[in-house]
Amino acid sequence: MPRNIRVKPGKGSSLAGLIGGIIFLIIGFTIVIPIFGWFGVLWTLVALVITIVNGVNAFSAKGVPIYEVTMSGDGKTQDADFAVQLRDLKELKDDGIITETEYNIKREEILNKKW
Repeated sequence: MPRNIRVKPGKGSSLAGLIGGIIFLIIGFTIVIPIFGWFGVLWTLVALVITIVNGVNAFSAKGVPIYEVTMSGDGKTQDADFAVQLRDLKELKDDGIITETEYNIKREEILNKKW
């Protein structure tokens, strides 16, 4: 039976994000709000959200996931059929996430696995 596993950032990166968020909060309260007004308030609110999310991830067992993985009953990731994989791969290329060369290499791997 498939199940979803939520993946959150590691403790180290969450602590780094927490420290960065605190620094941006300090900058927001001392520099950005007094100089830029409403933009400073927005800046500080975004920094507050970053700080809270990273703090929860750093000090909580559950945390805020950054992505989800679907696992089959035997513990292996489910393979979509090759047509879906090819469509997803083309979408990555069209969105500019992967290059034409990477697309062609992965496309050949998918096609070779099918046949």
